[in-house]
Amino acid sequence: MFMGTPDFAVESLKQLVENDYNVVGVVTMPDKPAGRGHKIQFSPVKEYALTKGLTILQPEKLKAESFVNELRALNADLQIVIAFRMLPEVVWNMPRLGTFNLHASLLPQYRGAAPINWAIINGEKETGITTFFITHEIDTGKIIQQEKIPIHETDNAEVIHDKLMFKGAELVLQTVDAILRDDIHPKPQDELYHSEDELKPAPKIFKETCRINFASSTGDIYNFIRGLSPYPAAWAELVSPDGSVTPVKIFESEKIQ
Repeated sequence: MFMGTPDFAVESLKQLVENDYNVVGVVTMPDKPAGRGHKIQFSPVKEYALTKGLTILQPEKLKAESFVNELRALNADLQIVIAFRMLPEVVWNMPRLGTFNLHASLLPQYRGAAPINWAIINGEKETGITTFFITHEIDTGKIIQQEKIPIHETDNAEVIHDKLMFKGAELVLQTVDAILRDDIHPKPQDELYHSEDELKPAPKIFKETCRINFASSTGDIYNFIRGLSPYPAAWAELVSPDGSVTPVKIFESEKIQ
């Protein structure tokens, strides 16, 4: 059973399908109206699943008895979750082989909704991808496998997103195969740090989060802009001589020494 919503998840689903894994169903977000015309928009995962004739479930509530019964009827041995909602225990504890998540950081660092952005904003030189078994607390389960990639000085969030998307798809297949061979040695995350103070979070990003603080250092502003580019994008305000204020988004910058 595959659970996911955005483009980041599609590549892993595609690799599972193209490598002949038996995907018994796909769970994704409900359709929603978008744009001025309020045209119904499908999630990228649903769009791909439709092209392959996969069974699609789109629950409003993950604890709903009707959804849980549908899920149980599909009798999946393993569930894979990528960029989806937080699951209730009745769902993640259902398959006999468990439920694992693909997270775009080197856990336990950067737990949360925006790991790619925050790693770049904080000036990290490397990041990576992690598969781990889901448990009660978000992004805290035992680590199955990890892969590292460098973050180059000019990489922005889009570049790292795409690198991790493809690297993640490879890691999903490796993780599935290792689970099927019973060749895994899950490692508790609390063995990888001494204190919670060592951990860097990756909370959800809001509009006000993206406002540039020009009191910061040149390096910090540079990292901030590329960490939010191209989406949701760093922004600032231009004040004209007449006092009018114009908000502007900044997608790229250059450091001048």
